[in-house]
Amino acid sequence: MRITKILAYQVDLPLHEGSYNWSGGKSVQVFDSTVVRVETDAGIAGHGEACPLGPVYLPSYAEGVRAGIAEVGPALIGEDPRDLDRIVRTMDRALKGHPYCKSALDVACWDILGQATGLPVCTLLGGRNGDDFVLYRAISQQAPEAMAANVAGYRAEGYRRFQLKVGSDVETDIARIKAVSEVLEPGDILVADANTGWLQHEAVRVVRGVRDVDVYIEQPCVSYEECRTVRDQSDHAFVLDECIDDLRSVLRGHQDRAMDVVNIKISKFGGLTKARQARDLCQSLGIAMTIEDTWGGDIVTAAISHLAHSTATEFLFTSTDFNSYGPLCIADGAPQRQNGRMAASLAPGLGVSPRFDVLGDPVLEIE
Repeated sequence: MRITKILAYQVDLPLHEGSYNWSGGKSVQVFDSTVVRVETDAGIAGHGEACPLGPVYLPSYAEGVRAGIAEVGPALIGEDPRDLDRIVRTMDRALKGHPYCKSALDVACWDILGQATGLPVCTLLGGRNGDDFVLYRAISQQAPEAMAANVAGYRAEGYRRFQLKVGSDVETDIARIKAVSEVLEPGDILVADANTGWLQHEAVRVVRGVRDVDVYIEQPCVSYEECRTVRDQSDHAFVLDECIDDLRSVLRGHQDRAMDVVNIKISKFGGLTKARQARDLCQSLGIAMTIEDTWGGDIVTAAISHLAHSTATEFLFTSTDFNSYGPLCIADGAPQRQNGRMAASLAPGLGVSPRFDVLGDPVLEIE
């Protein structure tokens, strides 16, 4: 089997809430997503999706996804998509760095492998654990009372884990965390995610200000070193995200006892192949994980579900369902949340069929 053609589609993903707001006044109203189709001489086509969280979150941006695909795509023509390690090496030789550009292509090859073998990607990634898995709900940054009300509303929909977007001024963030904690019920889990938004001295003040609250602190500062310093002055469970992007950073964090949970974003690592390596390393080291991506629609959600559902239950801290955040369906067969939980498809591959009537004409063709 050989890759004969690669197509890329651009699609805008709106939000039910109108905007998504996080640290430093950052906000996105519509997400610019790229869907990839990889065709083969065997008549099997695989699909992937990559969607940065705007251009100011990680070193990634939407046009960069498509530029990167145009750069590495020609090197994949003629390759066997089932040879996943070779696919990764070929992309890394064609373009140094920029893992987010390679993610959708890697995921599409996993989709092809699943279809060719008649197995769900979840099975290929290690096997299904349980009937479903737990989800969190991200709470866009607003006034403390509004965030508390949103948490209460989403709790009524079945969510029990909540990720507050904080990372602004200290007093308001302390008020946000405390206001939300007051509407939680036994068994709920609260994460205060600063998305690198605090300076070190601000983060120290926040963790001291919420010392009496049962809350996880996620990525308070930009650098690993700053986050490590804040952890030293905090009694809270700690999550690292933005500064963990490869196996070396996972090993460093484990050796330094810098985190209790790590966030594995598929596109941040460059696709399912490398994200699976990080996942397996974390399981070996005993590190709990959030399995997700930067953003996306139905195809990203499907990829997340397969990696999350194949993660041992005791190590899966939580995951997410991005396709519930907006009204646009871009693929049939994608998993849907039920009472705050989700399950990966049992169909071969990712189990999704893109809706090309929604995606429109390709913006890039490589053959």
